[in-house]
Amino acid sequence: MDWSIQDIARLSGTTSRTLRHYDDIGLLKPSRVGTNGYRYYDEDALATLQRILLLRELGLGLPAIADVLAVPTRHADALRSHLDWLRNEKERLDRQIGAVEKTITGMEGGEQLMAEDMLDGFDHTQYKEEVEERWGKDAYARSDSWWRSLTAKDKAEWQAAQRALAADWTSAAESGIDPASDEAQALAQRHFEWLRGIPGTPGGGTTGPTKEYFTGLGEMYVADARFGANYGGRHGAEFVRDAMSEYAKRHL
Repeated sequence: MDWSIQDIARLSGTTSRTLRHYDDIGLLKPSRVGTNGYRYYDEDALATLQRILLLRELGLGLPAIADVLAVPTRHADALRSHLDWLRNEKERLDRQIGAVEKTITGMEGGEQLMAEDMLDGFDHTQYKEEVEERWGKDAYARSDSWWRSLTAKDKAEWQAAQRALAADWTSAAESGIDPASDEAQALAQRHFEWLRGIPGTPGGGTTGPTKEYFTGLGEMYVADARFGANYGGRHGAEFVRDAMSEYAKRHL
């Protein structure tokens, strides 16, 4: 059984143009092309599309997704890993939804609000052991104290700024500009200032990150896929690393 490109576009919430682009770049080939020139997709192609859409949800760019799909892996095995992530994310979102619902109910009913209930699901301590191992317990304690001192508005603004920076890095990487270009170096400057504003880490404080820390962080973005996902995957992480390295040579 197979489905036409129009059917797949409608069912997946994407467009025929996007699917044709995926075909052009070798990311998702149709299982066959009809005599009328229409593309058709079988179950295997749909499984590949499902993986592509899930990886896009994780923030990976198309070059990074191509790298992932190039690794020989059974669809079922790959999707099982995605399923684990989705379940964890669902649990986290369910907790956040419950926390917000409790807050609204409490506010409207004049009830005493409990901090534990209001902040359930908004856990920022999941990397506590890793931070302490990399930079020491004092570094985590200081950054944790700083984070807890922020108002909800401050936290939302900081997270929005981080997401905007990551999105701009991803767009720049996908555009193919030189890491040494003025545009890329402006992003590196923003990254430097962002790190300087995080107390506790080696990059925090008035002077900002050292050359060794700044370049080392760029290398970590490439080495650790969790961080690389923030910048569209390995390709984006390599672009960020190279731009940060160039910035460090010039200014640190």
